Amino acid sequence: MVKAVAFAVPGDLSTPTGGYTYDRRIVGELETLGWQVEVLDISDGFPRPTPEVRTIVGAQLMGLPTGQPLVIDGLAYGALPEEAQSLRERYPLVALVHHPLALETGLSSAEAAALHTSERAALACARHVIATSDTTARILIGDYGVPAERVTVVQPGTDRAAVHEARRDGVLTLLTVGAIVPRKGYDVLVEALARLKDRRWRLVIVGDNTRSPDTAASLDDDIARYGLSDRIGIAGPVSEERLAELYEGADLFVLPSRFEGYGMAYTEAMAHGVPVIGTNAGAIPDTVPSGAGVLVPPDDVDALAATLRQLIDNESERAQLAAGARAASASFPTWRESAARFATVLDGLA
Repeated sequence: MVKAVAFAVPGDLSTPTGGYTYDRRIVGELETLGWQVEVLDISDGFPRPTPEVRTIVGAQLMGLPTGQPLVIDGLAYGALPEEAQSLRERYPLVALVHHPLALETGLSSAEAAALHTSERAALACARHVIATSDTTARILIGDYGVPAERVTVVQPGTDRAAVHEARRDGVLTLLTVGAIVPRKGYDVLVEALARLKDRRWRLVIVGDNTRSPDTAASLDDDIARYGLSDRIGIAGPVSEERLAELYEGADLFVLPSRFEGYGMAYTEAMAHGVPVIGTNAGAIPDTVPSGAGVLVPPDDVDALAATLRQLIDNESERAQLAAGARAASASFPTWRESAARFATVLDGLA
């Protein structure tokens, strides 16, 4: 018998962010494992859909075969509590939560409270919830009332990467990967680097710069204001092949996020043997072991600048952390392994 599942995603599955990459890779591996996967683009207006979008999405999802498992990405699922109430009568619902909507940086207290209420109500309708990290699972159980027995952690997979020596020209290459949104802490990073103009470094920023135009404009302004335009390059989204080249040529990976539900960019860096500088926010401490990188408090410019200075100046410490990164990455699941765990959840819905 053919195993079938519908996978509802709010937007284009090829969107170059960690969450969409997770969805895309899991879908691909499920198909390899023999699942028939129908991917539904349910609009990109989430997590603030208009009433018109909600009506269209509800009708779109209700048109699926009754009884078929339905996975809905959390960016949309948490904003659809009424629709989830209706859908639960016809489908085994699976909510895929990368990180809770209310924990996005930049929300007002009222917006955060409304999203928390909405997502909590929607999650109560799910037959099962898949979280991408232990940290996110604990939040869903403790703050959203999801019973522990209905939560499964399926970490992102990591591709096994060949480790190459970074090119040496006397200038240290820093790499950061993540959408240019407030949560990623680019403002903190640029301010910290502005204190290190006496060191020889360059930074490449890879990430979608269209999701938050205000943040992208502010980042451009910060770079110009600190006189760093010749040292910081914004590459925007790049292909997977180009990103692998950038990891291979990097001496340090740095991303001072204010919260991460997992942090795929950190594991990708470690898989390439690149030492990491991150923060101790969200799931990052679970993702980056101490021997593979250095974590500082979020929004702490002083600590970030001091850590950058220490690692820029100390090649032996970088080499030690690079070895730790390579060792840590050996324990990360592959995408096939993650998809197999995902498939076990789907099998259990029958």
